[in-house]
Amino acid sequence: MARFKKTLKVFGLLLLLVLAAIVVHLYHFGPELPENTEQVIERATREPVPELVRGESGLAQSNGTAIWYERIGTEAPPRGTVMLIMGIATDSLNWSPDFVDAFVDAGYQVIRYDHRDTGLSDWQGVWWPGEPYDLADMADDSIAVLDAVGVDQAHVVGLSMGGMIAQEMAINHPQRVASLISLMSSADIDDASLPGVSYRVIFDMLRASLKYGLIGGEENMIRLAITLRLILRDNPEQEMDVEEVAQQVLYNERIRRGYNTFAPLRHQRAIGRSASRPERLAHIDTPTLVIHGTHDPLIPLAHGEHTAEVIPDARTYWVEGLGHDIPHGYIDDISGQILAFLEQLSGSSSDENP
Repeated sequence: MARFKKTLKVFGLLLLLVLAAIVVHLYHFGPELPENTEQVIERATREPVPELVRGESGLAQSNGTAIWYERIGTEAPPRGTVMLIMGIATDSLNWSPDFVDAFVDAGYQVIRYDHRDTGLSDWQGVWWPGEPYDLADMADDSIAVLDAVGVDQAHVVGLSMGGMIAQEMAINHPQRVASLISLMSSADIDDASLPGVSYRVIFDMLRASLKYGLIGGEENMIRLAITLRLILRDNPEQEMDVEEVAQQVLYNERIRRGYNTFAPLRHQRAIGRSASRPERLAHIDTPTLVIHGTHDPLIPLAHGEHTAEVIPDARTYWVEGLGHDIPHGYIDDISGQILAFLEQLSGSSSDENP
């Protein structure tokens, strides 16, 4: 009995040492935060949270799932509708206001929405796994939003997983997609002939989540959001609007209902459950623009190139130095390329219908 107690004590001590080593490792892990981060966080947490929802909002019903949306319009009749679809486990507020305004200022109305299991859309509860769904179901969510706001067609801009959803829309609901802009995405993320998703980046993001998530609190949630963006950019020299990130996090934490821990797992499962798209994309006739960063650390550029190859007559724009995020320094370039693409489509339509 004495030997058992001694063994148990030694085991407990070793376990504590391992846990301590993990804590020390996590504490020192991660890219260096921008120089003014702590001052901005301290100020942002003291000041009132600004209103980030500027347009008409509501809930669309998608096969029994409520999807929160926002429509940001123009005073004059819009030139068209741009639908913005965010990436995995990310709600609609993650679109920078400056990116949204680029389209509004050009005369378009913008629709953005929260994926199921994020933001103010329905969550399946706190327990994994919940009811399974796939990208086609999530594309149906987008269509439900268009129905709710009475829009027949939209120019659909999808980022990362949002690009995969946009592709599903073009395949399954071609009459609703005026044009497809696939941004930092893939036609088949599991294609063995292409470089795979970076597990190093995923592991770094997991470590960051543990580092700041284990303790929690608003300040750490802001630090986590900043760190994840730095990891996805893979370029510490790109300027970050720390205040904008802080306000997005605080708005979610104080005004909305925070962040769903299980959203990444559920969305990843949705991607895994979905059918391969290259063969189906080869038959669409939706005008398409594929945009991808040359330095994307998560989904390599080869996936963007492959997407453009399988979609008939797809146009491309490879953004030099861009990772898997849209820093403020790239907003004008990327939004400008999209707007030029839409302008060309409008001109072609006018030529065909004098």
